[in-house]
Amino acid sequence: MLLTEIDHVAIAVHDLEAAIAYYRSAFGAEVHHREIVERDGVEEALLKVADSYIQLTRPTRPDSPIAKYLEKRGEGLHHIGYRVDDCAAALASVLAAGGKAIDEAPRPGSRGTTVAFVHPKGSFGTLIELVQE
Repeated sequence: MLLTEIDHVAIAVHDLEAAIAYYRSAFGAEVHHREIVERDGVEEALLKVADSYIQLTRPTRPDSPIAKYLEKRGEGLHHIGYRVDDCAAALASVLAAGGKAIDEAPRPGSRGTTVAFVHPKGSFGTLIELVQE
């Protein structure tokens, strides 16, 4: 089994501060990590839930994937991140099984992770992020 656990569930939002405030007041959740990922044009806030995260994301520029998603679909579930021990091996397995990669090779992600995205067209409509810590 290449998947070791769910790393995060990503939710696209327009107003990151409002989303953080909601999760704080509704669930008592606090921000565990916050970062701007320039390459992807997003600001994220990670709320720790056991050994996984809720990743609240907002666009930092109009051409980012999150901005395009919000424009087309509105706020909501964007992708799921699966933790793996070896991102390159997991990506190769996805491709061998007929999946489609967005990232041709693993790349740096937030929190010092290594990541690769899998296209929803090859994974039953779900955008998947492979995350190696």
